Amino acid sequence: MKKKIKLSLVGAGPGDPDLITLKAIKVLQKADVILYDALVNEALLDYAPQAVKMFVGKRLGCHACTQEQINQLIIESAFKYGHVVRLKGGDPFIFGRAKEEIDYATAFNIPVEVVQGVSSPLAVPASQMIPLTCRGISESFWVITGTKHTGELSTDLLLAAQSSATVVILMAMSKLSQIMDIFNNYGKANTPVAIIQNGTTKEEKYVLGYVHDIVQKSRQAGMSNPAVIVVGEVVSLHPDLMSSLYLVENNRYHGHKAP
Repeated sequence: MKKKIKLSLVGAGPGDPDLITLKAIKVLQKADVILYDALVNEALLDYAPQAVKMFVGKRLGCHACTQEQINQLIIESAFKYGHVVRLKGGDPFIFGRAKEEIDYATAFNIPVEVVQGVSSPLAVPASQMIPLTCRGISESFWVITGTKHTGELSTDLLLAAQSSATVVILMAMSKLSQIMDIFNNYGKANTPVAIIQNGTTKEEKYVLGYVHDIVQKSRQAGMSNPAVIVVGEVVSLHPDLMSSLYLVENNRYHGHKAP
């Protein structure tokens, strides 16, 4: 019996395998072949013991496959195996190049479905108890890529740095110094910043600081991609900063100097 040809773009979530959706699991269980990205937790592949698995990950400076090769592999796999699941980190429609893959598949009359995933700009700050919005502190948030496909900084950063919104920046560690210069130029030198690496996973680590010193602190802590950068007053709600503030205020109340 010939298997039905189909492409499912599935969001794998931010890294913690428990943060994949139930719908995504059901799709994985029906897959004939899975093409998965570098940021996908490979434990999720256990939901599809019946499927052929192919790693097609892309990271800065290290591409297992180009996007053009991935597009072609989707088509070849669909006609050879049937149901292709394109398993992407986070959500397929958040910097996931999903539209390109959809367009390519539909050009070959392959039906496409999208299964949303938990996106890292939301989940990773939450893993460190940082809300993106908070009454009286932040009314909105931006989610921005650090670099465009040309390698240049996103011009949206210039607009975001002028707002009072929380700014979440992805794929930006190589441009951290330039980005902080932008915020500093708009009078944000003392705005809190958090950098969270490998968010929601067992390897998660973070560093806290301010626009004026986060570059140095990040280097000292050895921070690198994959990381989420959060700039905004909501970062002051991180438990570490809240406890520091409590200590200062408590020492003032009792007539002591802060350490």
